[in-house]
Amino acid sequence: MIDVDGVTCRFDGGATGEAGGVVAVDDVTLSVPDGEFLIVAGANGSGKTTLVRTFNGLVEPDAGTVAVNGAPVSDDLVAARTAVGMVFQDPRDQLVAATVGADVAFGPENLGLAHEEIDRRVDDALAAVNMDGRGDDRIANLSGGERGRVAIAGALAMEPDHLVLDEPFTGLDEPARRSVLDRLRDLRATGTSVIVVTHDLRDVLGLADRVVGLSTGAIVVDDAPRAATETLPGLGVRVPGGFDRLSANTGSGP
Repeated sequence: MIDVDGVTCRFDGGATGEAGGVVAVDDVTLSVPDGEFLIVAGANGSGKTTLVRTFNGLVEPDAGTVAVNGAPVSDDLVAARTAVGMVFQDPRDQLVAATVGADVAFGPENLGLAHEEIDRRVDDALAAVNMDGRGDDRIANLSGGERGRVAIAGALAMEPDHLVLDEPFTGLDEPARRSVLDRLRDLRATGTSVIVVTHDLRDVLGLADRVVGLSTGAIVVDDAPRAATETLPGLGVRVPGGFDRLSANTGSGP
């Protein structure tokens, strides 16, 4: 469970010179149960990325608290970042090694796992993003979409309790999107909560249990997918047509 209670985040006013800084997240209270597939939606600048980065302490709130699995994030950042995996929108912010296999193995190695377990996690994670057998490929030679797939694989290899993905489908081709969506569906079925941050719901709406919509840092929608779609277009969020058909095909969406 991720529990967010009255969280507010402010940034320096910068060129605007606003007193007290710019409010990026405004008094947000939110709970994410284990096994829930949650979409956090909003236009660019709505505060959605800042909000989810409080989940594992990458951003420290100016007010309010965040707890993961019952423990305050501020008490143990290592535990929070082990429990909450994060896939950044720009994979360059995440990739740390020279080769694909070494990058995906980096997190599990830091957990002190046995070599056999690390190898299993790396193989499973690369298979999930359609990069089987490419562990020796050099990161520098990959396309932007391939780097995004490696970043997702690195998070999957950590096998976190909660997985947050920020605009994860940007630059992915259709086979890679389908493979990642299949793995996210499997994760939810095993009790992992999945939080997808996006302004475009076409890939993920049919999988969602709930949609939270943000505008100017505040929650303005918190509802089941079908009900949420009535408000989201007004927030600058792209909603797919034929959602009733999509829900029926995936077995999701109340």
